[in-house]
Amino acid sequence: MKKTVNFDDPGTYHLYYADGAGAPGSVLTFFPWVEAPAGRVGTGQVSAIAYAVSEPGFAYWQGRLAANKVEFHGPKARFDETYIEFADPDGLKLELVVADQSAAFTAWANSPVPAAMQFRGFHSVTLAESGVGPTQALLTTQMGWTLVKEQDGRFRHRAPTIGPASLVDVLPTPGAPGGLPGTGTVHHVAFRVDSDATQQAWRNQLREMGYHVSPVMDRTYFHSIYYREPGGVLFEIATNPPGFTVDEPAGTMGTSLKLPEQYEPLRTQIEKALPSLKSTAA
Repeated sequence: MKKTVNFDDPGTYHLYYADGAGAPGSVLTFFPWVEAPAGRVGTGQVSAIAYAVSEPGFAYWQGRLAANKVEFHGPKARFDETYIEFADPDGLKLELVVADQSAAFTAWANSPVPAAMQFRGFHSVTLAESGVGPTQALLTTQMGWTLVKEQDGRFRHRAPTIGPASLVDVLPTPGAPGGLPGTGTVHHVAFRVDSDATQQAWRNQLREMGYHVSPVMDRTYFHSIYYREPGGVLFEIATNPPGFTVDEPAGTMGTSLKLPEQYEPLRTQIEKALPSLKSTAA
């Protein structure tokens, strides 16, 4: 739903995938570096991304994955929820969880997947940690989240505002190797706020707590700050506005290459350097 470039390295794409409206809480992005080395999933990383699906969608996706010879595991039960898990071609771990999130979902009209079966945005993310204490303290004491459940050594936290994409699981694996960046791994996880003022307040508060926080970075569609939580996972706090329709209508999002203002004079060179993209959706 958005085709642009890495703002720090315009020699590669930054591709955004989301629901039909590009709603916050549904956006997953990729940097497709050609021939990039494989990463290693380990502590200090997001180790799994979970999407919400409806009950009919849950059955649909099991059939679709099987038809495309994608191995999946489950159905399984966790925290009174049903889910399956599988990996993308680079080894990125994904989960599909039966959860009612339809109220905050906008279907993608041009999808080959029927609207009733499409993903309903994120359900949760899992943080792989060497320990739970410092990360849990950040989430509950400093960020205002609530520890709501614990099962088999997995700690589930809920955001102050209940809704889609409001769950973070902390999974401590003491003694496990640390994660290494590369394909099949998650670079960072973003938390959303409604305004620049709220973001700045968070930046000031985090700095007072001793965290090293980046300056505010203009990403055209939102503004971002970054910092590492105690276990090493890179956290982003991003604003909801201005949104993804600032440079193209909602109906044609993702169909043409959009560049930030500073790179427009280099469009010809950038387009020549980028590989061609071909959709294989069916």
